[in-house]
Amino acid sequence: MKAKDFKYSFERILNPTNRSPNTWVFDKIKGAKEFMNGEAKNVSGIKVINNYVLEITLDKPFSPFLNLLTMTAAYVVPEDEVKKWGVDFSSHPVGTGPFVLKHWLPNRELQLDARKDYFDNAPKIKGIIYNIIPEDLTTITEFELGNLDVVTIPAFAFSRFKKDKKWGGLMSSIEGINTYYLGLNCSRKPFDNPVLRKAMNYAIDREKILKTVYEGRGRIASGPVPDLLRKWKAPPSYEYNPSKAKELIKAAGYSNGIEVNFYITPDNEMVDIAEVIQSYLKEGGIKANIKQLEWSAYKEAINKGETDMFWLSWWADYPDPENFLFPLFHSSNLGPAGNRARYKNPAVDSLIEKGQHARTAKERDMYYEKAEKMIVNEAPWVFFWHRTDFTLRQPWIKKYQIYLIYSIDKGTEISL
Repeated sequence: MKAKDFKYSFERILNPTNRSPNTWVFDKIKGAKEFMNGEAKNVSGIKVINNYVLEITLDKPFSPFLNLLTMTAAYVVPEDEVKKWGVDFSSHPVGTGPFVLKHWLPNRELQLDARKDYFDNAPKIKGIIYNIIPEDLTTITEFELGNLDVVTIPAFAFSRFKKDKKWGGLMSSIEGINTYYLGLNCSRKPFDNPVLRKAMNYAIDREKILKTVYEGRGRIASGPVPDLLRKWKAPPSYEYNPSKAKELIKAAGYSNGIEVNFYITPDNEMVDIAEVIQSYLKEGGIKANIKQLEWSAYKEAINKGETDMFWLSWWADYPDPENFLFPLFHSSNLGPAGNRARYKNPAVDSLIEKGQHARTAKERDMYYEKAEKMIVNEAPWVFFWHRTDFTLRQPWIKKYQIYLIYSIDKGTEISL
């Protein structure tokens, strides 16, 4: 792999003929827009200095850029292999990682074999087989029969394994960089009213739901930015205060109550949480009609702004607070781009942009702190929690660990 391979790979993402959904990872590089518009044959801001030096120049300072380069869109691919396979390259991937693809049966199984000439710490296992099992119950049965080495623990099995003397010590956990939230459609009535949105935050006992229905598998969210990424003082969190919620509902002009549609997916755990939320809202005079849709129809309804309120989560693509502010709350990202609550505030837009272009972490955090505080105050979401992930492994698995972001896991530490 040489510097020219980086230039080829990055420009491949930006090339409009490839229709990549990840052009945003590189579009802040100088000359990227001209290249994407067909006005230039290459990206002027990506220069190969020699075989092992690549120079990247941005249009203007952009603080998250180095973190963007950790994303899968920035992985390097060999030009000759891409040209050899053409459109089929996606099913014949080649890289420089510690494992190589042996075979791939879509929706069934994927096998990786250890690379014998890997440049860094070599894998300690012969390979990894990923089994795709749609049913959680089948997954757990296969694990208990010894046919699977590591599994993510489904919600229904969490309590049982945690209390089990045999398996309790074989659980691994990691506090995730994610945020679960109840989105409120700010673009239309009734949630275009920030007073009513605040009432929603006071009306629901998030702590109790987290400890009971969710079995403590997370940390309460003070705002949209996960605690692991926030380098500033957390904004004041909304406490459970049903009487205050009722006051605000009246102040918002709904003295006689209100009826809204609450969209969810048919996932069993989500249905349980939704019904508890529904009961809390009913106490405050808000009738929430739960509407279940399968995932594709659900996502389409949210993206089009057809919902009053909905349940979603956001997981970090890269470890930077900007990833929880710009996509989710900047007005340029309304709808499918991430801002599904359709929240608009020019002052918040400006603060996020200033944070993006800050030259120091201290300056960046100052702008992001102000932006997050303003967002929490205007309450486009009910901020629920940051989920903790749990996996279970067999006794013969050694040195297994979970990573904050899946693409960071190279699988070279694990052994049998």
